[in-house]
Amino acid sequence: MKEPKRILYISSEIAPFTAETAVSLVGRHLPQISQENGLEIRAFMPKFGNINERRNQLHEVIRLSGMNIVVNQIDRPLTIKVASITQAKIQVYFIDNEDYFKRKSVFTDESGLFFKDNDERAILFARGALETVKKLRWQPTIVHCNGWMSNLVPLYLKQHFKNDPIFSNCKVIVSIYDEIQKEKFSQDFAKKAITTDIKPQDLQILNQATGINLAKLAIKYADGVILGSKGVAKEVVDFAAKEKIPTLPFTEINDNPASYASKYIKFYGKFVKEQ
Repeated sequence: MKEPKRILYISSEIAPFTAETAVSLVGRHLPQISQENGLEIRAFMPKFGNINERRNQLHEVIRLSGMNIVVNQIDRPLTIKVASITQAKIQVYFIDNEDYFKRKSVFTDESGLFFKDNDERAILFARGALETVKKLRWQPTIVHCNGWMSNLVPLYLKQHFKNDPIFSNCKVIVSIYDEIQKEKFSQDFAKKAITTDIKPQDLQILNQATGINLAKLAIKYADGVILGSKGVAKEVVDFAAKEKIPTLPFTEINDNPASYASKYIKFYGKFVKEQ
């Protein structure tokens, strides 16, 4: 089995920049352990408004900023920031936009209600991360999508960027969690996610725009699936089986990250061709 060389991590959350959850702990420890195993990594997350820029020493990467992503027919400017997790010896790139990520909470408002524009935030984050990687001219072997806000990445990789030399040979893995299974998105989510290379039929699953169907969309365009929660809906697990997508069963996310990271890295190897 051949080792992957470059892993691109696109995560909804990464500790310590966000609260500790299964998603943020994987986002924090897996890139570090991959790097310690000799793999080259890049890590991306949204720059949520509750992340203290001064305390975390974020700074803007001028050469990467200045792009625009059209979301819901409006040009949304991207700002790219970077910070280090010193003890992990890794850098994290942040996708920022005033309209979507300035607010002081992550996915829900003060009343605990799912933000109405979370669909647009996910579109901007997914496309913004991939466009930034293009600008870096950094060609990944594996793209690992971790958490729901990265669930559009497989679609964009396989449809919008399918002929781009940066991404044409990479494989995409998705970690699916039970985090937003009961949430509903705007019913025009699918329409907003369309690009010149993505047709309405590519997004048919999102005609009912639920958390479960967003997970199914990610799986449909993925090469491999990792179950990140014990409580992932049977409907989602069955969908992966029906689509014949190789699936890594749930491994406890605990105080010993090496226990699941070694399984994840071994799983990557299934998708790397011998050269």
